[in-house]
Amino acid sequence: MPFWNEVILPRLAAGRRMIVSAHGNSLRAIVKNLNGISDEDIVNLNIPTGIPLVYEFNAQLQPVNSYYLADADAVAAAQAAVANQAKAKA
Repeated sequence: MPFWNEVILPRLAAGRRMIVSAHGNSLRAIVKNLNGISDEDIVNLNIPTGIPLVYEFNAQLQPVNSYYLADADAVAAAQAAVANQAKAKA
């Protein structure tokens, strides 16, 4: 979250639009904090690879909406693929 707070948030406050591309675990940490997901629940979050996740913020830079730029079936299939990657390593 230091990168989010020190780099991304000030740019959003300045009215810039940002694209954040990172490893799935890094993105999960950001999503966990933005969405207020518990430590217990975050382990069940599978962020699909290659499908943009859009966040919309209010004037106080609190998230008010988020959505993937793909249809629900494509998102579900990509999330399942991510979940299955973890199972294959076990």
